[in-house]
Amino acid sequence: QVQLVESGGGLVQAGGSLRLSCAVSGRPLSMYNMAWFRQAPGKEREFVAAISRTIGSTGYADSVKGRFTISRDNAKNTMYLQMNSLKPEDTAVYYCAAGVRVGVVPGEYNYWGQGTQVTVSS
Repeated sequence: QVQLVESGGGLVQAGGSLRLSCAVSGRPLSMYNMAWFRQAPGKEREFVAAISRTIGSTGYADSVKGRFTISRDNAKNTMYLQMNSLKPEDTAVYYCAAGVRVGVVPGEYNYWGQGTQVTVSS
């Protein structure tokens, strides 16, 4: 069974930075395409960023492009999301996801973490 555990969330002022981590256990990270999603109160879960299993190609939501960077370290079985120039609208619970497919829809991913709260104050 694959387990994903997020960490690194917290409270930060607008313009600040945070780095989220997603530790994977049970199977090698290299087996999966990985992604970050987020969900704000009263809203649907939305795609943030994804990174492919093989060549590490990346994709981002327009709302975070140029501010967030997704990366993976297969040797450490860990994925990261570096978030810079944070805005109050980035406030949400952030989830990491793993799957054999890659895309922008939550249903394309097989495994999920429990989420980590990110709160950006104005």
